Amino acid sequence: MPPKHSFRANGKVLLTGEYLVLDGALALGIPLSVGQRMQVSEGSGSEIVWESLRPNGEQWFTGRFDLFGFDPIKTSDEAVALRLKEIFESAVRLNSDFLSKWKKYRVRTEMDFEPEWGLGSSSTLITCIAAWADVDPYDLLETTFGGSGYDIACAMSDHPVLYQSDDLAIDVQDAAFSPRFSDNLYFVYLGQKRDTRLAAREYAEKKVSSKDINEVSTISRSICTANNLSEFDSLLKAHEELIGTVLGKKPVKQDLFDNYWGEVKSLGAWGGDFVLATSSKSATETEAYFKNKGYHTFFPYKQLALCKAGVNEQA
Repeated sequence: MPPKHSFRANGKVLLTGEYLVLDGALALGIPLSVGQRMQVSEGSGSEIVWESLRPNGEQWFTGRFDLFGFDPIKTSDEAVALRLKEIFESAVRLNSDFLSKWKKYRVRTEMDFEPEWGLGSSSTLITCIAAWADVDPYDLLETTFGGSGYDIACAMSDHPVLYQSDDLAIDVQDAAFSPRFSDNLYFVYLGQKRDTRLAAREYAEKKVSSKDINEVSTISRSICTANNLSEFDSLLKAHEELIGTVLGKKPVKQDLFDNYWGEVKSLGAWGGDFVLATSSKSATETEAYFKNKGYHTFFPYKQLALCKAGVNEQA
């Protein structure tokens, strides 16, 4: 029977520190119970055969790659295939033994969430491929997608993390974030996947002070110890106002939900993906509000957050 390897990584949301985490701010990342699985089997041949599936089992990408130069031979999406080629090349530069044997590799990935949702389709892929290639996932991220790396920390963690990085080091600490008011928290999908790399390039043109970075870091710590929903709401509002000032943009609540009774906070790059909504009203009333606004993908916080499994391999 041909060798078979399985890997899994958790999805993520960035609760605090978006954008400024790129400049050293402390950020609070939440791993999710949903993620991505990758199975690799080996046989005779000299190519990589790739298949990616949505949660319903439907294919969303297929590709065949030459093993010598990783060039796509046949693919359903040229852009995705070229990105995979880039990842293969980077992984080989980090570990020259990776994919060095003349074999046929069949790779199948399965996502627990829609790839358009922005919950970590790229970071979970990088983490799984890094585990397969036996390389550092942060190094692989840096040479491919780029970014702060908080999503890699979430992919490998089974609890919330406080994440901070600079040019010299990455610091990941367990975050004591387990709010007693978690029944009052919800995730809502805005229906637009934001290009994280484009958002980072736009942010790089902004002027950010050390005061801004320190204030975001303070909020990240304070959110972990918020005693009640009112205190939590105040911290979210302060964070949104600070980031809005840095970006020169309206916070999402002002822009889309100005008559909402709770707080609404962007998660990650502003302008798409998911938001966190707080509510003192019932789940039924809260969901009805967002559905009436046209937002139908709605999850209680507990349904997605605080995952229990990180990356693992089973040969």
